[in-house]
Amino acid sequence: MLEGKRLLITGVLTNDSIAWHTAKVAQELGAEVALTGFGRGMSLTSRSAKRLPNPAEVHELDINNSEHMDALVATLDAQWGGLDGALHAIAFAPADALGGEFLNTPAESASIAFLTSAFSYKTLAVGLRPLFLKAGGGALVGLDFDNSLAWPGYDWMGVSKSALQSVNRYLARYLGEDNIRANLVSAGPLGTVAAKSIPGFTQYENLWAVRAPLGWDPRDPDPVAKMACVLMSDFSLATSGEIVHVDGGFHGNAAGRNEGLEGLEG
Repeated sequence: MLEGKRLLITGVLTNDSIAWHTAKVAQELGAEVALTGFGRGMSLTSRSAKRLPNPAEVHELDINNSEHMDALVATLDAQWGGLDGALHAIAFAPADALGGEFLNTPAESASIAFLTSAFSYKTLAVGLRPLFLKAGGGALVGLDFDNSLAWPGYDWMGVSKSALQSVNRYLARYLGEDNIRANLVSAGPLGTVAAKSIPGFTQYENLWAVRAPLGWDPRDPDPVAKMACVLMSDFSLATSGEIVHVDGGFHGNAAGRNEGLEGLEG
């Protein structure tokens, strides 16, 4: 399904992440893949790259550093001469923007959460745009988490995810004429390193266990990774500006298999 595609997978840290699993599935479907990591996590990214089915180069990308973005684009241009798809798996919020501190969060911390988790999607899109144009178009996919409710402890990351959804719609509008698609995958709770940094995140796993009609395994990122690959493939050529929920049916079935909400605060 992805034979001949050149894909950039950002935000890879460990091999339990959605980003790593997306890279793995993409390679299995025939794509050539490059990864990005950041800062002290680069050694983990390099280690995870070695666990993929095929070799993948690792590039450093602090999305808020324009020099990193320019260097990445130049390297991919020299190596591939274009780009067919990219996964945005970048998010961060300071500790005082999470864990029930919503009312006490300073503007600076909320701004960091927005800049890194939502505005960065636009930064990545604009930076990669010349490579997509050389390929005759392409696909951006971002990772989302359902934010139709005010989840306990998710706080300003939830606000940033709402912003991410809006950014996705505007990217679809402004990049459509370039034949560049922009879509989000809204995943159920997964036990990744990023998720474990959110206080009380295990509560969400308990809720999904009783409310997802199809069931939900928080240890298995593959269903999310496979949908991301579908959205970067030619099977989604007329789909843009969408949010695809991969959450065991939780989003569309509030009651699910049981009514119980035990274990979820707030």
